[in-house]
Amino acid sequence: MVRIAFILLAHKDPQGIVEQVRRLTALGDYVILHYDRNAPAQDYRMIRQALAGQSGVAFASRRYRCGWGEWSLVAASLSALRRAEQQFPQATHFYLLSGDCMPIKSADYARVFLDRDDADYIESFDFFKSDWIKTGLRAERLIYRHWFNERRNARLFYAGLRLQKALRLERAPPAGVQVMIGSQWWCLRRTTVESMLALLDRRPDLPRFFRTTWIPDETFFQTLVAHVVPKEEIRRRSPTCLLFTDYGMPVTFYNDHYDLLIRQDYLFARKISHEAQDLRTRLGQLWQAEGIGFVITNEAPALFRFLTARGRAGRRFAPRFWEDDQAAPHHVLCLIVAKKWHVAKRLTAAIRTQTDIPAVDYLFNEREAALPDLGGIASTLSKRERHRRALVRLLMDAFGTRKLVLCLDPAAVPLIADLAADRAETRILFIDSPLDEAYLRGHLRRTGLAGDGTPDTVIRQLLPVVARDLAHEAQHLRDMRFARFDTLSADAPADANAQALARFLDIAPTVAQDLARTPHLFTD
Repeated sequence: MVRIAFILLAHKDPQGIVEQVRRLTALGDYVILHYDRNAPAQDYRMIRQALAGQSGVAFASRRYRCGWGEWSLVAASLSALRRAEQQFPQATHFYLLSGDCMPIKSADYARVFLDRDDADYIESFDFFKSDWIKTGLRAERLIYRHWFNERRNARLFYAGLRLQKALRLERAPPAGVQVMIGSQWWCLRRTTVESMLALLDRRPDLPRFFRTTWIPDETFFQTLVAHVVPKEEIRRRSPTCLLFTDYGMPVTFYNDHYDLLIRQDYLFARKISHEAQDLRTRLGQLWQAEGIGFVITNEAPALFRFLTARGRAGRRFAPRFWEDDQAAPHHVLCLIVAKKWHVAKRLTAAIRTQTDIPAVDYLFNEREAALPDLGGIASTLSKRERHRRALVRLLMDAFGTRKLVLCLDPAAVPLIADLAADRAETRILFIDSPLDEAYLRGHLRRTGLAGDGTPDTVIRQLLPVVARDLAHEAQHLRDMRFARFDTLSADAPADANAQALARFLDIAPTVAQDLARTPHLFTD
């Protein structure tokens, strides 16, 4: 009968580790814990107290201060493995796990899985011939000595590497050893562990060599197993599901990955986010479940590569929300187009006061535009315009409405055309205001065409040019022949303006009359 001794390497989340140990030993298996000496001492004391007297639990004979890429990770694994081999003679298999690992199958399934195939599960590929290493140092991991941690002492790490290269201090692996490489996470049979520990006792040069290699947890056990086990008894795969990015970083799994994970042909998965409490709870319950059938599809590695490749090529699995159909056909977008911003803003203020229709100001021109809090998408004007359709949809969602009023400058013809091309019904209300010389002079200054020191003769030359330009904007807007186009004019009777507002907003005539008579609406 299969009995598993789990070699558990952990360095944080003491309460989670206690729960993990209890879960793994609840059905008769064993756990040997190595808790990093870098962790707070009170955390380790809490774990020892919580697990005191717990059946099937032991602790590594020696605790190490572990660092990524260092020999300390191998030393910690060896310390726990030797203790497990001595402490639990009934253990048939030894499975290396981390505190970020969770089962993705039931214990019953795991035992059948290991019992049906008399083999070791460990990645073990030729170090120099395989393409297992994706980025960073390759041969330099072995042929040079590494005394410093690359993450903590990068300057010394690379200085030592450069010095050895300059002095040509390359070294060869120990005699008769073909170095192999693969994932740190494995499951080995008792006979393999016993043979491996015996080999280490006979060959002290092996740990001495690997002690100064870089990232030895990916080469040490992988090499030893290949030398004590016939290759036909090695399944060159990890029993733990783990995916890596193109940059060699592990992929983290979250709550919505449950169904994907249990379909994979693995027993455990790494890394499970500590924030994914729902996923952790469901997987913990799964380990102790009985009579569960699993349909294995094993699509996760290929699916991850496929989706990542699409992203690299600028394509995506699904459109971003701002690229999707932005507004429903029953939504109504009411665009007030006015060159005199103060007139349009008086009207939107009146609409907000006298109706329940949300109205915002020049949101593509002014940072403050009577907007609700929309998060980062509305933080800058460039971002608003870049995601303009998404912004309109978000505004409708935020206001809980199907009708929205917003202001635009007549110069923004491409923006107006793009919004009008959306699925929502678009209505245009053009405010036709007289643009006298005083306004034109102010426009020259606002747009930077003239300053305080610009000679009046130059300004007078520019005035007719700018006047024609603004008239052209208004005519261009009319020539676009929108299906719903109304005009509000300072020269029109109040009743005519009221009718235009009633059509534009779908409001009662009395309310439209009040809006048309907004005090000082067209006043400069």
